[in-house]
Amino acid sequence: MVKHFPVSGAGLGLRRSMLNEFLETPPAVDFLEVAPENWIGVGGPMGDKFRRLTERFPFICHGLSLSIGGPAPLDEHFLHRLKRFLDQHQIRLYSEHLSYCGDDGHLYDLMPIPFTAEAVRYTADRVRRTQEILERRIALENVSYYAAPGQEMAEIEFVRAVLEEADCDLLLDVNNIYVNSINHRYDAETFLTALPADRVVYFHVAGHHVEAEDLRVDTHGADVCDPVWALLRKAYDHFGVVPTLLERDFNIPATEVLMEEIRQIRRIQRDSAAASQDASSAHG
Repeated sequence: MVKHFPVSGAGLGLRRSMLNEFLETPPAVDFLEVAPENWIGVGGPMGDKFRRLTERFPFICHGLSLSIGGPAPLDEHFLHRLKRFLDQHQIRLYSEHLSYCGDDGHLYDLMPIPFTAEAVRYTADRVRRTQEILERRIALENVSYYAAPGQEMAEIEFVRAVLEEADCDLLLDVNNIYVNSINHRYDAETFLTALPADRVVYFHVAGHHVEAEDLRVDTHGADVCDPVWALLRKAYDHFGVVPTLLERDFNIPATEVLMEEIRQIRRIQRDSAAASQDASSAHG
């Protein structure tokens, strides 16, 4: 069965600093991603420029503030505003982090949900309500984390259980798997291949900071490193060639530098597709 993805190829996270440049010289990318919180309600010249880009490129949204596993009530007012935004701009997919980011107020960080059966049920219920309001499936991203308070099950068991109980999709962040594998001392490829292939809708790759030999910090502020590129190849070998987005949130270099990483994604995608084709022909 051929998997139908919401987008294809290689994409890039759009930042406001890129807006004018991308309108004047459209980048050689297949899709763009934004945090909807940064664009909902934006009007005037900035809103007009954003609209011109959403008419030119396929867009997906990756949320920052829903706090899907948080203790505060689900922000249904925000979800109704989000639905109008997704519809208005024909956004192909909305994803969020499998984490929480606040209670009465925002913490401005992504906190780990306890890996417990109770948290699975609680989070899945909130995901189902989110999908009901948005009238579409959403994807959850496996996140980086630095502590696991109250842990009763393995990370991979928790992720799989939430996806299954909520019946939602997976945004697979390759860099987060690598970072967590170093910080929590597990095998990245084993974790990767244990994720449910039928729920994967796209990948993220990004750079991180090496704090110490046994500590990586997920920053999105550096180039993608060789071990993450290698893990991306493994991901394509296992899941097939999946649409992949490059994240870069700060220390943003010139567009041409970003485009070289986009070209690297495409090279790995082509190599993996060719290898898969050769393997199919050999068994044909």
